[in-house]
Amino acid sequence: MPPTKTGISIPETGKTHEEILAQLAQMRHSDVKWKDGRVWSLVYYVDEEHLALMNQAFKMYFSENMLNPYAWDSLRHMEKEIKLMAGDLLNGDNETVGVITSGGTESIFQAVYTYREWARKHKPQARQPEIVVPISIHPAFEKAAHILGLKIKQLPTGDDLRAQPELIRKNITSNTILLAASAPSYPNGVLDPIEEIAEIATEHGLPFHVDACVGGYMLPWVERLGNSIPPWDFRVKGVTSISADLHKFGYAAKGCSTLLYRSMDYMKYQFFIATDFPGGIYASATFQGSRSGGPIAAAWAALNALGKDGYLRIAKEIMEGTNRLKEEIGAIPELKILGEPIMNIISYTTQSSRPDIFVIADYMEEKGWMVDRQQFPNSIHLTVMRHHIQAIDTYMQDLRDAIQYAKDHPKATAKGNAALYGLMARIPFRGMVKTNVRKLFEEMYSNPAGNYKSSDEEEGEVNSANPADNSPAWAGPLNRILIGLGRLFGRK
Repeated sequence: MPPTKTGISIPETGKTHEEILAQLAQMRHSDVKWKDGRVWSLVYYVDEEHLALMNQAFKMYFSENMLNPYAWDSLRHMEKEIKLMAGDLLNGDNETVGVITSGGTESIFQAVYTYREWARKHKPQARQPEIVVPISIHPAFEKAAHILGLKIKQLPTGDDLRAQPELIRKNITSNTILLAASAPSYPNGVLDPIEEIAEIATEHGLPFHVDACVGGYMLPWVERLGNSIPPWDFRVKGVTSISADLHKFGYAAKGCSTLLYRSMDYMKYQFFIATDFPGGIYASATFQGSRSGGPIAAAWAALNALGKDGYLRIAKEIMEGTNRLKEEIGAIPELKILGEPIMNIISYTTQSSRPDIFVIADYMEEKGWMVDRQQFPNSIHLTVMRHHIQAIDTYMQDLRDAIQYAKDHPKATAKGNAALYGLMARIPFRGMVKTNVRKLFEEMYSNPAGNYKSSDEEEGEVNSANPADNSPAWAGPLNRILIGLGRLFGRK
């Protein structure tokens, strides 16, 4: 391929379909083997039969565009049915309304946008609008507030890692336009006290959004299995909207989420309408303009194919695997599970930070597991799915070996991803952390200086380009120093 200013250009002549598919297959070789249960997040999988259905349904509506919903009666019909089924599942009524979005981030962004517009009419005294949330809520709220020019108060959670209602109450001011909480929070799978926060929202005449992006299509089945779960959905007076991702435990194709409102009294503030565009009147119910019909068709297919009995059966299998993991992790003296998770999300760490959980994470990665590291406190996250059940025995054996290794090597320091992440988690100056993460992204999205090799020029497997894999040599030792300081001053 001749040199170009960017390092690569569109081929002069197109390749055959066979060549393209073979090249795609080759590029996948270095990807993590998620079907073996080695990835504890990101992929929500039922089985090959369901995956084939999702592919077929998506493909049928691959080219259709919901920019104009009146052009596609079938998609408009499917979208309406999805929203009605979601409203029923989350205990709405005939006034419950909503939209389908591209994912949880868009659902959350649209909710925050809607309440900002609502507040401009109903709370004009809010000169510097702000939202009040627990620190454990998804960063999409912070992202939305940043983009929309709102202040966000992120309050500490209690010892149980849940939102603290009275602290939320104390932080409400004349500028507060929205309260939000999680069902459950992603880091630790704990359910915020939704009923208490909803009561506070009602007392102050504020909308209250429940982020159930991860739990919305799982918690109802967990409850129907006989588990005691406090009300968190539209059964709770004061909950005005709920976000729930179909592409998670709805087992639909990426990306598809639902955003439901108790009534049109709130949702009407979400619509954007431009009347002066020469191309005609432009109206949009979501942030996106063009919307692929594929995710809508796949979501409709998933709900109808699995049915209540299918979702309940899968939830039962997953919760049995989750309870088994909780028991086995809880039986290891060096480990402890954080909080009281209510569904198939577990996070765990070491007792008194000994041994270092990120050294354990390193060992697990060397054994082929993709490890999700967390901070405050340092921990490892597991979202348990159906395809993980086959891997529990292997995971637990590797985990026990990892703990033994960390105990046998007390001076071991985290390296690679673990060193970099551990270092970032322990730096007390969060602005410094943001600067360093920004540099990582600049490197990731920059064009290499003239030495880029296209995928068809690479020999063998495509290598990972994650800059965190090449963390500086000093990251591990500095990380260890910060661990020691944390222990000295009581910070875990």
